[in-house]
Amino acid sequence: MLSPVLVDILRAYLKASVPRPKIYLFEGPAAGTPYSAKSAQRVFQVARTKAGIAKTVTFHSLRHSFATHLLEKGVAINYIQELLGHFNIKTTARYLHVTKDKLVNILSPLDDLWKDSDGI
Repeated sequence: MLSPVLVDILRAYLKASVPRPKIYLFEGPAAGTPYSAKSAQRVFQVARTKAGIAKTVTFHSLRHSFATHLLEKGVAINYIQELLGHFNIKTTARYLHVTKDKLVNILSPLDDLWKDSDGI
């Protein structure tokens, strides 16, 4: 699932790439070879440092954040499970870290009953 904004950025990257990638979007030093995972991790860590993020984060941290942000936006856990490619919902549940301020703002269904019956 790519954001339309990211798709536009990737298209611009591809258009400006010289030489143009042959097989992989991000190729290694030799045409047609994949960019190494180690190099990608190094680029990620440099970007993290430049962004002023002191916390230790990894590519996998991004996956956790993606799932958590979807949950906080109200996406049902079964949809998140599909997006992450998990067969078991318990695997997905481990990814989801709900922030305490979100928990405090959840209204009880009983409040809705009171509101409806009282005319408030």
